[in-house]
Amino acid sequence: MSRFFERKQKELGVELNKIQKKAVERTDGPLLLLACPGSGKTTTMIMRIGYLIEEKGVSPQKIKAITFSKASASDMNERYKRFFPKLAPVDFSTIHSLAFQITREYFAESRYIMIEGSESNGLHKKRLLREMYQTEVGEPITDDQLEELTSFISFVKNKMIPREKWSQLKAPFDGANEILKTYEAFKENYDHRLVDFDDMLSLANEALEKDRALLSKYQNKWEYVMTDESQDTSLIQHAIVEKLVARHHNLCVVADDDQSIYTWRAAEPTYLLKFKNVYPDAYVMKMERNYRSTKNIVDTANVFIKANKKRHDKNMFTKQPSGEPIVLKRLSSEEAQLKYLFKELKQLTDFGEVAILYRNNSSSTLLMSELERHGIPFYMKDADNRFFSHWIVEDMLNFMRFSLKPERVDIYAKIASKTNAYWSGSQLKFLSRMKSTQNNAFDEINRTVTLKDYQIKILNEQKKWFEALNSMRPLKVIRTIRADLGYDQMLSSRAEKFGMRLQYLEQILMKLEQIAEPLESMTEFAVRLKELEQITQNAKAEKTDDMLTLSTFHSSKGLEFDRVYMVDLVEGVIPTEEDADNPATLEEARRLFYVGMTRAKKHLELISYDSESRFMNEVRDIIVPEKSAVKTKQPAARTPIKVDVPDNPNAVKADDELAEGVTVRHRVFGTGKIVERDHERLSIQFAKERKDLMIDICLSYKLLEVID
Repeated sequence: MSRFFERKQKELGVELNKIQKKAVERTDGPLLLLACPGSGKTTTMIMRIGYLIEEKGVSPQKIKAITFSKASASDMNERYKRFFPKLAPVDFSTIHSLAFQITREYFAESRYIMIEGSESNGLHKKRLLREMYQTEVGEPITDDQLEELTSFISFVKNKMIPREKWSQLKAPFDGANEILKTYEAFKENYDHRLVDFDDMLSLANEALEKDRALLSKYQNKWEYVMTDESQDTSLIQHAIVEKLVARHHNLCVVADDDQSIYTWRAAEPTYLLKFKNVYPDAYVMKMERNYRSTKNIVDTANVFIKANKKRHDKNMFTKQPSGEPIVLKRLSSEEAQLKYLFKELKQLTDFGEVAILYRNNSSSTLLMSELERHGIPFYMKDADNRFFSHWIVEDMLNFMRFSLKPERVDIYAKIASKTNAYWSGSQLKFLSRMKSTQNNAFDEINRTVTLKDYQIKILNEQKKWFEALNSMRPLKVIRTIRADLGYDQMLSSRAEKFGMRLQYLEQILMKLEQIAEPLESMTEFAVRLKELEQITQNAKAEKTDDMLTLSTFHSSKGLEFDRVYMVDLVEGVIPTEEDADNPATLEEARRLFYVGMTRAKKHLELISYDSESRFMNEVRDIIVPEKSAVKTKQPAARTPIKVDVPDNPNAVKADDELAEGVTVRHRVFGTGKIVERDHERLSIQFAKERKDLMIDICLSYKLLEVID
């Protein structure tokens, strides 16, 4: 009998539970390890590696661990060194790093050029796509559209979609399919093969398919392969791993399908549901005990995620105390949310274990502004300066610049098409070539540009509006630009034409209005934007122990905090309208919400305003006793809810009658069989569905009777 676990407990103080030990010991053959949040998966993986080396005599060079990100690879490597300082190194890397290694060998005889990474290369991917968009669509690409286009191309490659089907794909905007074809043809027909990060995966897969010697080399290189965060792995990444382990099948896949939040980046969580189709002899284990959070948080999150249908059935539980109730706050407006949040934060003295989480990065701008104003130190997990360089922000600043310098026809030329003057393409080209003079730009335009009668009338009105802007506060300036100069109308038609999300564009304008609200002048507004841009830049610094964390739900995965505030929980944000229209994307939005909830260790607050997210309602329905407490300003001592329990003399009175295999009748759900139980809950298979029920509730309310 191995004394490995006793030894490690003495050496490291690490004690594994029964399931974790089984996962460590099951080293041969395919294993799918489904790990709930906070279940100690990294510790289990590292212990498994140590077990392979110390107990099974496997050489460290024969073990490969594949992670989702560089940060994960580094974290696992550091933990391995800490746990097993005397053992030789093990190969921890991302799938892209592995693919690069294989591709480099595959192309040993011929030259290729990497076109992703540093933007200094004249053949850089984004530069090529910008030029191709300009040629295809006839105008410059925005940063948002470029992001959508690169995601679309990546999605197609990672899904392994054949070229003959590219034309049928739903593209992010008109012309994206053609740009994809042009881009791929250009790379392949260039003097040297041009390769981006996604090509690395395609080429590595191709190499292992076509080069038998190379395949044999890599299959023999590692005898044991482990993949982490496999719910975020794409089809092509799975295909590479399948080829690597085809000879020995010694594959340990660690995943949680309930935390799959990257299907828009081609992650394939359904692969986990089909794992036994790929590996018929696979063993599936569930690490369901959560060591991170209090019972209130764990039990609520566990029930919440069960609303999703396409998942492995898991029952996350904890032995931690109940802790504080989850707080649900529905406020009147975003401003009220901000006030409430900072009233809460002012009562804290230590911010290192506090996080504010949100779906979109645009939510962070006002938060950063207020945190800086209140002197609260903060760190931003995924600081994103793109808000400040967004074309809408640049437009607003150009409208303001022109109102302050009305002779600058060059500035007006930049915003002319964003107004209600119905400029033609040839007129706009003429405007862009005009030079500024001492005269008012509108007078120069009237004198030199051939205009329609209705345009002359509109321009005269615009001239008056731009003169009036100078006496307005910035908030009124933005609202005047939107309503009276035709900006909102332009935005709506542009969103429809180019397939942009109008709601997202309107959120940017709303943020600008919120920033402008307390300011007196347009100059102050421009200065404040620059300050906030610098604050965002500074927020990328290394996190120190006293810093509050700001993060999107996506970037918070893998993190944990004592206190978590989830904000902007509004219908249309989470879930978005697009999410709500599709059962698959709605399930992903619910998983994203679940990831946010399970970051909290002790205190969790869900905060909404306006049209409250349906997920808030789902949580409220789960924690019924909190309903009345949420609506009151001052939470009073909770009065127990009185329930009339129907008399049932045949009801089960003691929990020892409820053993696995026993057939029972439930007052609501009918007849079923107990298929699983622990000290707290039962899992009962009824005719149409499986239900997880708390034992004490079943006994208290006389819900069950045993059927002989």
